[in-house]
Amino acid sequence: KAEGHVEGEKVENPDTGLYYDEYLRQVIDVLETDKHFREKLQTADIEEIKSGKLSRELDLVSHHVRTRLDELKRQEVARLRMLIKAKMDSVQDTGIDHQALLKQFEHLNHQNPDTFEPKDLDMLIKAVSARNE
Repeated sequence: KAEGHVEGEKVENPDTGLYYDEYLRQVIDVLETDKHFREKLQTADIEEIKSGKLSRELDLVSHHVRTRLDELKRQEVARLRMLIKAKMDSVQDTGIDHQALLKQFEHLNHQNPDTFEPKDLDMLIKAVSARNE
């Protein structure tokens, strides 16, 4: 006998295989805590999500949600910097262009490492969409 889904219960999602899977999950979890955004997400079709229309709704989420998203982005940027540093240390080449390395991470706006903006959500959605096509 299958039991129904209980409201507020966490559903385990399979690993996407993306190197930023944890970041993606955390962003989604935080966005879903905002009632307005969650409603928009539930009613949006896949084209609205992929086109970036949903990303513009980020300006309407609560201050607490934005603050948490900013914190998540700073943590992700720190993680990526640590990966870049590890890569540099392994190569021991001081001529590496840090900006060029950061550009390979297309799931966030590396030019603004401190705040999570609609462009970040759009880039995250596009990166996931491109991976799944």
